[in-house]
Amino acid sequence: MPVDHGSSASPAIDGGVSETKPRPGAAGPAQTCGEEAPPFPGGETHETASAEQAWNVDALAEPVLRPKFRVWTYEAPGIVLGCGQGALLAAALQRSEGRLSCLKRESGGGAVLTGPWVVSASVALPVDHPWAGKVVESYRPLGELFLPLLGGLGVAAKVLAPGDLARARSENAIGVADWACFGGLSPWEVVSPEGRKIVGLAQRRRRTGILLVAGTLVNPPDWRMLCDALGHPEHETALQRCTKPLAEALGREVDALRFAELLHHTLAANL
Repeated sequence: MPVDHGSSASPAIDGGVSETKPRPGAAGPAQTCGEEAPPFPGGETHETASAEQAWNVDALAEPVLRPKFRVWTYEAPGIVLGCGQGALLAAALQRSEGRLSCLKRESGGGAVLTGPWVVSASVALPVDHPWAGKVVESYRPLGELFLPLLGGLGVAAKVLAPGDLARARSENAIGVADWACFGGLSPWEVVSPEGRKIVGLAQRRRRTGILLVAGTLVNPPDWRMLCDALGHPEHETALQRCTKPLAEALGREVDALRFAELLHHTLAANL
């Protein structure tokens, strides 16, 4: 559950493009609450991790006056490092031999492997929004929002209360691969009944607003790809043990675009 309290933008490493300006091919307008919902932004095309990070930066560039959000799907795999992992970038690019895009985000936390196996959401909130309370508690309503969505698909899940953290970590090899976002557990993230991570949460706080980010594992990721790129091939099994993609829970492949559409409508109805 990485949290960043920075009041100014930290440069992301992404082809030399400024983080403060929209990038070519960046995502279209966000869904803003109170307006008629436009067609699902990702319904026909996938986005890129760089477009997602650009949107996240732009979302807090000026004061957030009302909630806005975007849902993201990805066609090609990529690695997004936490702001404290910049020293790993060059080696990751070299090990992946050009097969992966790699960049660094503004918020902290571990490495994220984007790709067709994950659906993400970015939610920007005003500083006085009901969800924008204390840091840890601000995750709870977002985590709980996923429960009826997953339940409707037939996936048993719960949010991880702070008092249940220690047991979940010890029973599911949590912490072995703590350099990876999905290698750790934090309060109010969404897990399977046995404590394996399904949805990871993160946030960034600035004077202009609060950005909450959620990533859902819909299909089994290529953990070997991430572990090899970050120099930890021995951690592939640990990441498999401590996570539970929706496809594993359902016993079938999940349509990422369809799940993204459902998540989009869930956010629009609750923010």
